[in-house]
Amino acid sequence: MLGTDILDQYATGKRDFTAVDLSEAELEGANLAGIILDNATLDGANLNGANLVSASLQNADLNGANLTNANLTGANLTGAILEGAILEGAILDSANLSQSELTVAKMIEADLTEANLTEANLSAANLDKADLTGVDGRGADLSSANLASADLNQANLNGANLEGANLEGTILDTTSVD
Repeated sequence: MLGTDILDQYATGKRDFTAVDLSEAELEGANLAGIILDNATLDGANLNGANLVSASLQNADLNGANLTNANLTGANLTGAILEGAILEGAILDSANLSQSELTVAKMIEADLTEANLTEANLSAANLDKADLTGVDGRGADLSSANLASADLNQANLNGANLEGANLEGTILDTTSVD
């Protein structure tokens, strides 16, 4: 399915696009709030600046997708594959990323305030200057992640793997780590 096709159908009120193939789709700046893209393939898709507020992307494949400055507030990305995805400046406030795959994802200056990252794999992810205030990262894999100057104030990282992570300048006030 082409990006233009999904935009046309979305404009008519359709919201459920479960298991659709949108590989390499051009959806820059698209308003897709509340869309259902569970089990969808969006690898390499351009969602730069897209509005995905309250979207459902459970188990979606977003390998290498560009989500720069996208708004994913309250989105459900449980089990999503975002390996190598670009999420620079993305808003993931209160998003559910539990059990998601974010290996080597670029999340520079991303807003993950109160996001659910339980058991997520963020190994070698770049979270430089990211806001992770109040994040639930229990059991997350942050090994070799770049957390330089990130804000982890009030984060719960109990059971998280921080081996080899760059924590230079990281704000860890009231962070829970065991």
